[in-house]
Amino acid sequence: MNYEPVIGLEVHAELLTRSKMFCGCAVVDSTQAPPNTCVCPICAGLPGTLPVINARAVEFALRVALALNCRIPELSVFARKNYFYPDLPKGYQISQYELPLGVNGWIEIETEAGPRHVRIRRVHLEEDTGKLFHHPAHAPEDREHSLVDLNRAGVPLLEIVTEPDLHSAADVRAYGVQLRAVLRCLGVNNGDMEKGVIRFEPNISVRPAGSTELRTRTELKNLNSFRALERGTQYEIERQTQVWESGGQVAQETRGWSEAESRTLPQRGKEQAHDYRYFPEPDLPPLALAAEQVEQARAALPELPAAQRARFAAEYGLGRYDAALLVQEPAVAAYFEAAVAAQAPGQRSPKAVANWMLGELFRLMNEAGQDLSEVERVAVRPAQMAELIALVAGGTLNLGTAKTVFENMLRSGRAPAEIVAEQGLAQLSDAGEIERAVEDVIAASPAEMALYLGGKATLEQWFFGQVMRRLRGRGNPQLIRAALSAALARRWPAPKSG
Repeated sequence: MNYEPVIGLEVHAELLTRSKMFCGCAVVDSTQAPPNTCVCPICAGLPGTLPVINARAVEFALRVALALNCRIPELSVFARKNYFYPDLPKGYQISQYELPLGVNGWIEIETEAGPRHVRIRRVHLEEDTGKLFHHPAHAPEDREHSLVDLNRAGVPLLEIVTEPDLHSAADVRAYGVQLRAVLRCLGVNNGDMEKGVIRFEPNISVRPAGSTELRTRTELKNLNSFRALERGTQYEIERQTQVWESGGQVAQETRGWSEAESRTLPQRGKEQAHDYRYFPEPDLPPLALAAEQVEQARAALPELPAAQRARFAAEYGLGRYDAALLVQEPAVAAYFEAAVAAQAPGQRSPKAVANWMLGELFRLMNEAGQDLSEVERVAVRPAQMAELIALVAGGTLNLGTAKTVFENMLRSGRAPAEIVAEQGLAQLSDAGEIERAVEDVIAASPAEMALYLGGKATLEQWFFGQVMRRLRGRGNPQLIRAALSAALARRWPAPKSG
């Protein structure tokens, strides 16, 4: 029997406010700040304290809800979500449930099958929990123990919940990539997944292909990389399929992803909504958003990634794939447009800029451990990128030498023309010199020439490489190929194939 995955996602994104959701404590990097240094009686959950709603967090949440095409109810209500866990100091979390800030939205994502809509069920505000650090016993006299850091407790958290509209691990990754791009574009989340500021939790089930039933689902908790999101989802799809095919029953539970073991592991039974005993937060009034406030926020939205992707395709003639990659990071999109604008009028080649960015620039940044959000700080300025592309288009540099020059530019920050002049890297297009190099290589390679004449036609590429090496990589590839083909034809007009 064939099975179809049915997947919905819950995404938790910390908001880039300066203070926490319901108190004045500063929001700090929980991976860097000393533990428990940004905690007050309110976020520590001490009796007798009163929360106050962070207006900036509401503004950020409204931006996201509007960007995701949600309807904004006139009133939203905070509730107490009751559960007991060591990193939840109050014994409950202030969240929104029955009346969230945004409902019934959608987002367009890019998949292998083309663009598609994913419905957004709800967008709501809540507070984050603290963070546990587990310490295993390393010696017989040691005891396993856990420590809690409450610096993160109370940080404004936005939860975004989809309908079960995704049907593969690739779809799930595409959704994650697109949503992260939207949050970064809006300036409400920095997208640093390794630090846990955005966490993905897919709810996964499988059913017989063609069926409309919704079977028992499992939830994967706190995935903080696209690799883990895709691999964990795919593993769970395959695991559940095997359970059903063997006649078993999938248990409704929360599971975690083990990167080291490449598998999911059970953590606890999956709760139902009634298990949390939601009731309205008595210390907070309903949140009322005026129609004027909503419309002002809508008018202030920036160009979103989907619209920017469509514009890049239409205005610059880029394919949807290239355009989608360029708009994932606001800094990357801005760099691309600045480099295109720096090209001389009449000689603009947006495709060439995209190729250099998606190829060499991204490769070298990855090797250096640089994040793409830092692209505006790389040593090669957009105007220098445009200058290098012009040197290639004008025949001053061949592509191989241009890549060497580009690496030098990244290390030194110097202009490409300066590097070319200093190191004598200009492309050699002197036909006579190229022909002499071809004859010298052939004369120095009698064994290879004999094999070529014996029918090993693929050796022509080997001869090309030797000529290019003799010319120190500066030779004009087209002229080398023409001269080489002519020289080989003179010696054996029609070499055998084989």
